[in-house]
Amino acid sequence: MTDAGSDDLRHHLVNLLTARQAHATFDDVVDGLPPDLRGRRPDGLPYSVWEQVEHMRIAQRDILDYCRDPEYTQPGWPDEYWPDAAAPADDAAWERAVGGFREDLAAFCDLVRDASIDLHATVPNGDGHTYLREAMLVADHNAYHIGQIVVIRRQLGAWSDAG
Repeated sequence: MTDAGSDDLRHHLVNLLTARQAHATFDDVVDGLPPDLRGRRPDGLPYSVWEQVEHMRIAQRDILDYCRDPEYTQPGWPDEYWPDAAAPADDAAWERAVGGFREDLAAFCDLVRDASIDLHATVPNGDGHTYLREAMLVADHNAYHIGQIVVIRRQLGAWSDAG
């Protein structure tokens, strides 16, 4: 792929990971959420916003580690990918999860922007997946759970489509 083509691909991937295009962003769904609603599961739905956010943080970090760590070991599914409680222990736990998600997303975008990484190359010590596949997986997974958070917030009466 030409450098210009690679640059375009990297730009599009970063936008897919971070920009409001066809869906809400992570910041859209976590900003302004009242603390008392973070751990509330709406009737008929199995997860709270907290559980979604913490799952997203854990899964995104796992994929980032998979791409960067030659000693990577996959956590156990599903127990190590979901929090134990419906609500964060306190405001600090919420802030750590939200901040950790944002930091890891920025690190993943840095990885995508790194011209020394061939996005079509397989991840070393991985199982045949490419960096491109992992970037698209993070974007897809995050978009899916962001959509679930929108639904949860709607059910809790804490979402406006105007935002």
